[in-house]
Amino acid sequence: MDRAEYRRPRWIGDVMDKGEKVESVLPLMPPPELEELASNTARLMEEMGKATAASLKPLEEGRTPAQNEEVGDLVKTFGTIAEHWVQDPQKLVLAQTSLTKGFLDLWTGTLKRMNGEDAAPVAEPDRGDKRFKDQEWSDNPVFDFIKQAYLITSRWAEDLVEHTDGIDDHTRHKAQFYVRQLSSALAPTNFVATNPELLRETFKQKGENLVRGMKMLAEDIEAGKGTLKLRQSDSSKFAVGVNVAMSPGKVVFRNDLIELIQYAPTTETVFKRPLLIVPPWINKFYILDLNPEKSFIRWAVAQGLTVYCISWVNPDERQAQKSFEDYVREGVFAALDAVEATSGEKEVTAIGYCVGGTLLSVALAYMAQLGDERITSATLFTTQVDFTHAGDLKVFVDEEQIRQVEDKMYARGYLEGSSMASAFNMLRPNDLIWPYVISVYLKGEAPFPFDLLYWNADSTRMPAANHSFYLRNCYLENKLSKGEMVIGGKTLDLKKVKIPIYNLAAREDHIAPAKSVFLGCSRFGGPVEYVLAGSGHIAGVVNPADKPKYQFWTGGKPEGELSDWIAGAKETPGSWWPHWIRWIEAQAPEKVKARKPGGRRKTLGDAPGEYVRVRS
Repeated sequence: MDRAEYRRPRWIGDVMDKGEKVESVLPLMPPPELEELASNTARLMEEMGKATAASLKPLEEGRTPAQNEEVGDLVKTFGTIAEHWVQDPQKLVLAQTSLTKGFLDLWTGTLKRMNGEDAAPVAEPDRGDKRFKDQEWSDNPVFDFIKQAYLITSRWAEDLVEHTDGIDDHTRHKAQFYVRQLSSALAPTNFVATNPELLRETFKQKGENLVRGMKMLAEDIEAGKGTLKLRQSDSSKFAVGVNVAMSPGKVVFRNDLIELIQYAPTTETVFKRPLLIVPPWINKFYILDLNPEKSFIRWAVAQGLTVYCISWVNPDERQAQKSFEDYVREGVFAALDAVEATSGEKEVTAIGYCVGGTLLSVALAYMAQLGDERITSATLFTTQVDFTHAGDLKVFVDEEQIRQVEDKMYARGYLEGSSMASAFNMLRPNDLIWPYVISVYLKGEAPFPFDLLYWNADSTRMPAANHSFYLRNCYLENKLSKGEMVIGGKTLDLKKVKIPIYNLAAREDHIAPAKSVFLGCSRFGGPVEYVLAGSGHIAGVVNPADKPKYQFWTGGKPEGELSDWIAGAKETPGSWWPHWIRWIEAQAPEKVKARKPGGRRKTLGDAPGEYVRVRS
């Protein structure tokens, strides 16, 4: 039903002035066909039963649902906040008065509008909040009241946490995070009865949309083994090596942790110094090779680089005891050995992305202790080495929560990839969770096939020993930046890393905040080129040179405060990729004849290899 098919509701005040019978302020809908509605209701209940059965399956099998631990921490955190407010009755009364005043102002404004008077909104959505874009949220008095009541309440709750005295910063941070999660979940846009767009669609389809949505919900809970595996993209439209991760190349090395891919050259000559890419192991490497138009790998090959990329194994119980040191030795070091064996070059330049960049930085500090000079320059994509300002992910990291994660990991040998995927989605719930809940499970719409979201859902597991070390040494104790991390019996000091570093941050990054990356620049002992890309953790990096969407900033040395650096930086429209290749060329401009993947060694198969195809 489009907007022309239903009658705009009249104001109650207008109706009463004319002495007419008061009509509903909800949009007047044509009466549904009762037989079809009854049939769809029965089907809806059937699908709801399937969803319920799928969600209860872990309990029937003796497994504890993962949400229980998160809910327990939420309750504990809010209990701490409530305890502090109860201890100060005067301040509690003032807080309650503030909320009451907000609702009184809302009632007054609503009554004025119903009487035909102008009244400014008491609360309006933030700029960029797309949830209330339907015109009915402003034109219809009922939905306008619901919207403003929600905004008043959620902002009051945020303010309550902000002004809680006597709590530590970590507890406050957790409370703020959980308030945002709850307010996002309880938004009136997420429920059929309080969302005018969903109401129109449900009446139009006679409930068929809810039946389709509940069917997909049941399927996704079943796929998540009792927890919801949110459907963000149509995964049936993609296949690794077919229409994602398509760049031609060969697997030239394999061990228990990695496959190393060498990509086929597309130029007659190449830079003498090869490029080794160390991607994060918490995601698949092909974010850098999504498709020909977006592929950083394909573009780098076209610039004359001999590109090697690590493809991490998707670990199971066999890799349970693989440590962070193993990832350095059997990952980075093994890859360096294979690069030398296949290219004949001992010196390389390297890229590390996200946690892959943290691993590369650890490897560089360890190599500095050993006198190993094989990596002669390095590029870090959205990488943290100092976790002081690590953002909302620190909410999940304290001694109690880490012990819970460790208990879970050591019971099976690894952490399910869905756990990290859920954590990343929770960092941006109004972008990565609730829009899909509404469109898929309430509107009943199959998601659009989007390669980026397909990759996002293609999560990987994490081996217990490695992940425990990472959480404790980086997020919890920040040992790398303090010079206290120990690898291979060596205490690491990033100041001993003297090679040139190109340090790329993204301005809107919610995983490796730009401020955190900026601070990390000061931990290295050599020259650091700090570059700030527009957009976030993925789009800031994958911003193709041929079709750029964002800009980037360059400036002087990364010293002082990030805000001061930005104020003096130069903004350049387009992709940072050409700026980076000029930096690479400046480090080692010499070129040689293009290299065949594998050299004289027998290759182990075509790119993208086998490890990347293993799904969690």
